[in-house]
Amino acid sequence: MINFNSSTEKPQSLLEQIQQRQDKLSEKLASGKQINSAADGAAAQQIIDRLTSEVEGGRQAVNNAYDGISLAQVAESGLEGINNDVNRIRELTLQSGSGILNDADRQAIQSEISQLQQNISQTIEQTEFAGKPLLSDSGSIDFQVGSQAGQQISVGTRDIGSELSGVLSVDITSQSLEDSLAAADAAIETVGGARGDLGAVQNQFASTARNLTETNVNQAAARSRIQDTDYAQASSQQAANDVQNQAALTVQAQANQQQGQVLSLLNN
Repeated sequence: MINFNSSTEKPQSLLEQIQQRQDKLSEKLASGKQINSAADGAAAQQIIDRLTSEVEGGRQAVNNAYDGISLAQVAESGLEGINNDVNRIRELTLQSGSGILNDADRQAIQSEISQLQQNISQTIEQTEFAGKPLLSDSGSIDFQVGSQAGQQISVGTRDIGSELSGVLSVDITSQSLEDSLAAADAAIETVGGARGDLGAVQNQFASTARNLTETNVNQAAARSRIQDTDYAQASSQQAANDVQNQAALTVQAQANQQQGQVLSLLNN
């Protein structure tokens, strides 16, 4: 008896090989990726995984940077209100120096100054971001602005209330004009310095966010070049495989017909 299958493991036919290639191409075209698993390229998959980690980490870092900008803007907004109130206190202090005013006039001026002092204290207490005090406590708030450890930007917070104790205790009915003006001028300097620090850190955050965004775009593009399917090339390969598949089917049909004829002869 003639044994046409002498091997226990049947070798893969040309038709099966073509079909496997077709399946792979269909998967690439359907997913849009030429690397869908480590089986498609172990080294490439490792690179893709690293780039994906960097891209996702970079995106979150950009969000963190904008959170930092928002926090600094809230703090600066509070300081702007305080600065306006301090300037008004200084203006009223100068007004109290007019020789035509009597004690009742100065008391009326002091009433407005006291109201402004209360506004300043209230602003200090209420200026916060996500529950974190920004003007009533000295310290820092850190923001991770990179995908690696140590890539942080810190926003300093200040106890503005204690630094403005002089202007918050101004009383033109009981202290000299010179002392009241000195307290107001010192407060203006303090607030201006704090606003300058916040402006600088906002610029730092903005610059970092721009750099992170550009890096993210480049990393995503590099990942795409490795991972994504070249549709023109894949479509061309699919068309070529279709031709090969038809040819293989024809050859297989002829081989089956010839094998049937041989068996028929042997049986006769």
